[in-house]
Amino acid sequence: MRNDLLSALKQHFNAQIVKHKMNVEAMLYNPTAMHDHTDLMSALESEIEKISVYHDKLEVVEKYFSA
Repeated sequence: MRNDLLSALKQHFNAQIVKHKMNVEAMLYNPTAMHDHTDLMSALESEIEKISVYHDKLEVVEKYFSA
């Protein structure tokens, strides 16, 4: 059970990283797809911050809870 829960957490964190990375890539390759009033730099920073949060969570699980 423990390993299944840790595996699920890791998969969730990795999936969130991929999702937010794709958002950054989409903004970088097609910034005109953003809404007219969106601050592109702030939107990019927000997505990168989300990646950072999930990356940190993943590192914590791997460092402190993986056998």
